[in-house]
Amino acid sequence: MPGMHPKSSFLVGLIGSGIAASRTPPMHEAAADAAGIRYLYKKIDLTELKLGAEALPDLLTAAKRMGFDGLNVTHPCKQAILPLLDELSPDAEALGAVNTVVIRNGRMTGHNTDWFGFAENFRRNMQGASLRQVVQFGAGGAGAAVAFALMKLGVQELTIIDVDVAKAQSLVDGLSPRFAEGRLKVGQDVAAAVAAADGIVNATPIGMDKYPGTPLPTALLRPDLWVAEIVYFPLETALLRAARALGCRTVDGGGMAIFQGTEAFRLFTGISPDPDVFFATFASLGG
Repeated sequence: MPGMHPKSSFLVGLIGSGIAASRTPPMHEAAADAAGIRYLYKKIDLTELKLGAEALPDLLTAAKRMGFDGLNVTHPCKQAILPLLDELSPDAEALGAVNTVVIRNGRMTGHNTDWFGFAENFRRNMQGASLRQVVQFGAGGAGAAVAFALMKLGVQELTIIDVDVAKAQSLVDGLSPRFAEGRLKVGQDVAAAVAAADGIVNATPIGMDKYPGTPLPTALLRPDLWVAEIVYFPLETALLRAARALGCRTVDGGGMAIFQGTEAFRLFTGISPDPDVFFATFASLGG
């Protein structure tokens, strides 16, 4: 439109608990520098502020008043924020979770880019992988996004396994109406499910430094299985190490963290950032 100037500066924040070491702010700021725009990304750490999710209404009001353009939202706020927003994207509605909030003219719209992060990472690293039968471990918040991504990628039959069977069932019940009947189911026999699968995904925190181990016995792995991971502290989990030793195709969790960020950046600014800048920053921060 004539006379319209694209915005040249952005103020964004991340709300969550224990986010002191988050790589998201430096990744966004580096991508903005590369794109030639000014971009300030503030951490709003509930742990440091000694606050819980109940402070969200106040924090959202403050962000609106202070002219924030957007917010990323992480644990423990992804669900708590839903009733506080003016609008939800179809993806956020389907997942019942928000990780990205766009603020325009005083209105707040919630999006979910977690599923996109997983899907884009998978698309780039797993071309041609069979999607006939896939087993996913973990039915928590990340698990919902990953299951949604797997269905969007075209998995024919997805089996969800969680130590909490009711949690797995509620994820299957929540997503099933959006996809063809019989494509999503709950699994309880890990060995049988993995034996029939083309690929497995870890969407649990198991494998993180503070939750060592693997989500399934590594003896169940075999060379023709592909293995995808969402944990990225560390990038090489015990599960990936065991899978790579067998010669499995693998994809680590770093790309999911990066591509949920590139998509959030695009939603905030209208500019598609250079993923390589995100990757380089992510790698430079070690971990």
